[in-house]
Amino acid sequence: MKTALVTGGARGIGLGISQALLAENYSLALCGTRSKDDVAETLAQLQTMTSGKQKVAYYTCDIASPVDRQTLLNHIRQDFPYLNVLVNNAGVAPKERCDLLDLKEENYAWLMKINLDGPFFLTQKIARWMIETQKQIAAYQAVIINVSSISAASVSVNRGDYCISKAGVSMAAKLWAVRLAEYGIPVYEIRPGIIQTDMTAGVSEKYTKMIADGLVPEKRWGFPEDAGKVVAMLVRGDLPYATGQVITLDGGLNIPRL
Repeated sequence: MKTALVTGGARGIGLGISQALLAENYSLALCGTRSKDDVAETLAQLQTMTSGKQKVAYYTCDIASPVDRQTLLNHIRQDFPYLNVLVNNAGVAPKERCDLLDLKEENYAWLMKINLDGPFFLTQKIARWMIETQKQIAAYQAVIINVSSISAASVSVNRGDYCISKAGVSMAAKLWAVRLAEYGIPVYEIRPGIIQTDMTAGVSEKYTKMIADGLVPEKRWGFPEDAGKVVAMLVRGDLPYATGQVITLDGGLNIPRL
């Protein structure tokens, strides 16, 4: 039984990814900042999707905390024999949208620790474990996926900290792709566009109108299950010889148009 760790896997894009991985017969290790009681209903729903042999475990973890990251790894290593997939999905929006000239250093640092530092150093720990497992199990296969955002390349001057963090996540995927290539561990980046989640709920009306007016060629919101389908493809190995590649999931939003 293969196992996947999805950070932020009990809500939004992460939940769509978790559901897709269950359909691919993966057991799940999920983490987030909410307590297990707060996500009990979601976990119960996920459990109904299992074959009976799959396991769904949840761990409360602040991905920005080095102590929490190590504790998370310790728990997963106790509960699962090995880990095949890491999906770095957890992230936050800026504490406040503001002009670059007014961005507070403390808010910038807070966001970077969650969106950039956390995924990078979690990948470091998980990659070491994956390499260790590979030396022990000949048939073992692993994949690492970073979930970034179109904000990695598209500028929003009222949330510059978020854009910088996602650009860093994008570069991290390339760095790890090169570093882990010798071990046969592919690393990919999924770059979502306008996805309908609780994070975008506050701007739902604004973007619904913009989409209707032609902002997105496919003329619809993206959904968490769209990201889930991409992850399913990647963990199946349907995109070989392509480590380090970016899969842009934006309905054509970033296609240059006249």
